[in-house]
Amino acid sequence: MSTDWKPYEDGSSLGWMGSQGGTIARDEDLAGQVRLTYELDDSRSFHAITCSVTGWLLHHRFFDNAEAAAAAFDAMKPALEELQSQLTEGGPKSPAEARAGGPLLAAFMARFS
Repeated sequence: MSTDWKPYEDGSSLGWMGSQGGTIARDEDLAGQVRLTYELDDSRSFHAITCSVTGWLLHHRFFDNAEAAAAAFDAMKPALEELQSQLTEGGPKSPAEARAGGPLLAAFMARFS
């Protein structure tokens, strides 16, 4: 498993509006399967983190300050690496795989809610 996070699409998404309506300030990808995006809008004290694991998870978190959002962004990276290592690449290939992934996804979301 690679733990080499890279700028998503070579950084071309930075400065654009993100899915939660803020400006994308950080956007990183791991092995084309995991993405972590940080958006902000200082005019309304809005900070959002969106993470995804292809075929498995899309999860949003919201903060009212940059420090908490930046700390969460960094804390989520190793947890996403661990989660990805336990899931089938691209999503479940059977109902049994989906059921096995459920508790892993639930634990991640409970930890990072």
